[in-house]
Amino acid sequence: MENKKENILRFRAVNRDVFLAIKNGTKKIETRAVTKKYRSIQKGNILVFVCGKSRFKKQIRSVEHFSSIRSLVKKYRPSTINPNAHSEVELRKIYYTYPNYREKIKKEGIIAWTLE
Repeated sequence: MENKKENILRFRAVNRDVFLAIKNGTKKIETRAVTKKYRSIQKGNILVFVCGKSRFKKQIRSVEHFSSIRSLVKKYRPSTINPNAHSEVELRKIYYTYPNYREKIKKEGIIAWTLE
């Protein structure tokens, strides 16, 4: 059997609802600001989602790079990215709660993984 590369994605307790939406399959797109840590994650890799002591794995079906939040929401509805976001403005506010995300997104963009 082929050995798939695994990458860990951690969720804060406050984002447990998003973690659970991925786990139960209602959220199929996961995003992160592009950084060296995430740039090399490819189609077929396994993402290990961790929130507190809970963890599960999902395989990546496809990977896309977006230059901005605006370009991301041209392809995906904000609620498919985060169940609590219903507009680009709400999604932007959520992203900017993460440390340095405004600068990271401006510099490198956003990576989106479609999950199996």
